[in-house]
Amino acid sequence: MTQQNLVFPARVLRGAGVINQLGAICAGLGQRALLIGGHQALQAVEAQVRAQLLAANVTLLAQEWFGGETSINHINRLAALATELQAEVLIGVGGGKSLDTVKAVGAQLGLPVVTLPTIAATCSAVTPLSIRYDDNGNFFDIFPLPQAPAAVIIDSELLAKAPARWLAAGLGDTLAKWYEFRAVSARHPACDGNALSSLAHSQICYDVIAEHGPAAYAAVLRGESSASLDQVLDAIFTWAGLTSLMSNGAHAAASHAIYEGFTFCDKTREFGHGLLVGFGNLCLLALENRADEEVLDEMRLARDCGVPLTLSEIAELDEHELARIVRESVHAPDMENMAEAVTEARLLAAMVRIEGLSGRV
Repeated sequence: MTQQNLVFPARVLRGAGVINQLGAICAGLGQRALLIGGHQALQAVEAQVRAQLLAANVTLLAQEWFGGETSINHINRLAALATELQAEVLIGVGGGKSLDTVKAVGAQLGLPVVTLPTIAATCSAVTPLSIRYDDNGNFFDIFPLPQAPAAVIIDSELLAKAPARWLAAGLGDTLAKWYEFRAVSARHPACDGNALSSLAHSQICYDVIAEHGPAAYAAVLRGESSASLDQVLDAIFTWAGLTSLMSNGAHAAASHAIYEGFTFCDKTREFGHGLLVGFGNLCLLALENRADEEVLDEMRLARDCGVPLTLSEIAELDEHELARIVRESVHAPDMENMAEAVTEARLLAAMVRIEGLSGRV
């Protein structure tokens, strides 16, 4: 008999104005709240959060910057602060790194966490894991957590106001769920219910973005919410999160390995997780030796979703910087999930092929 341990968020709300349910949700979890997030995220939602908590008779103890990196030092610093303030519930706002940090603090202290993403760049808001880095932003590890958020608040009106590049990042990261799980399945065919469920959810991610991604991206470029945006938000957060949850995290491959390689270069580290993963998707297709027409079709979808197609769109890299990125990518743990071994020469050739095809998109 085998055992499984699936950890799901207790509640996921998505729609226009759902931030207005924050106070009631927090009141059901604790009376003393600590708000943690990125600088811009805190500025964007502080007034609404404060008003919501006040109306629900929940004390806002403090608001605190998460530190800039999901590092052990920042997690421990925030855990000490939450303990000192006797916080009963944590509210995380911002993007992937800030939410991953707050989730890790909550897990360390056994406190409920409410996530309020202010950008739709990853599925971090729903997942019971944190991607940790060192204090300088270099990839450290993927850290499973014993708990998922108590509530996830995905406000489409709020997310429509965020810079469109962060939606593009979410689209790139979510497309990876299909490209990578398909690649992983080539080595380890889905043969149990959980794996089949994860594979099905990854296919849903792709299908929803292929149909609605370009329109949602175009709407956010105009600062507008839309039915297409609601569809892709479900893909970015819910369906992508379920892909990760049902696979117990064993679904990442070259796309994320390439992202992890980019974190070792100062010029590319802060470009955006999902945007770098999105470029990695294209390299993964090249590594799989897929036909030019198939790759070109996926490159057109990536382009229409705001994902970069070339290295030059990411940064101007010299020979040594590119070599470091390639070397670290090849040695990243996620690269081991590819069906065939990936060498530095193969990965560099894949990048060159994508660069050449970009002129035909």
